[in-house]
Amino acid sequence: MNSKDTKLKAFGRLLDIMDDLREKCPWDREQTFESLRNLTIEETYELTDAILDKDYEEMKGELGDIMLHLVFYGKIAEEQGLFDIADSMNFCCEKLIHRHPHIYGDVEVADADEVKKNWEQLKKAEGKKSVLSGVPKSLPALVKAYRMQDKTAQVGFEWENIDQVWEKVKEEVGELHETIKDAETQERKEEEFGDVLFSLVNYARFAGIDPETALAKTNIKFKTRFEYIEEKAPKSLEDMTLAEMDALWNEAKTK
Repeated sequence: MNSKDTKLKAFGRLLDIMDDLREKCPWDREQTFESLRNLTIEETYELTDAILDKDYEEMKGELGDIMLHLVFYGKIAEEQGLFDIADSMNFCCEKLIHRHPHIYGDVEVADADEVKKNWEQLKKAEGKKSVLSGVPKSLPALVKAYRMQDKTAQVGFEWENIDQVWEKVKEEVGELHETIKDAETQERKEEEFGDVLFSLVNYARFAGIDPETALAKTNIKFKTRFEYIEEKAPKSLEDMTLAEMDALWNEAKTK
């Protein structure tokens, strides 16, 4: 692995290249906070793909792309006299020191759960109006549900055990079933379905499962198996019976 000096030199090199690009490249000169926003989201998803695929060479490149975006935002802010990348990094450093008194102070903690509880308490002391104020509005719904549940648990808004959570899941599934059976309104169906998903996310959290990662892996599995059906199908899928496709699906599972 590289030394600290080599890492600092590489970061400095990226800063120098960013200066060159903003001065000399027509496309880079045109970029704004707003124009970069969606590109940054795309780069982040590309990184998560590499992580799920365990493609560490790809992950190395995607981390670099995200670093470029962070430096880009810092450069634009510097040009507008708002702040620069050093201000952002120092802000982060000070926040980390303040929120880790068990490392940089005299506070003692027993485990990671206690660290998380202290973190939320310190955020409240800093003037945060709600424990949920740090959850981004634009997070994907599944991730957002998990983060909200995790944060409120740090202040004691939590079931006592996983069996209670499972009972809640069954209750919500029953309510959804009755709502659909009784042909309720679309709005009502969506509400009950949302309740089922929310309770399942909570159950996953109690079981130590990240629901977003679990679903992402299932999506990959489904895609792989269905593409196997497409590849091995002896005729058009439209002309195949479900039983024929299911046989290929089971064959894909053995692969």
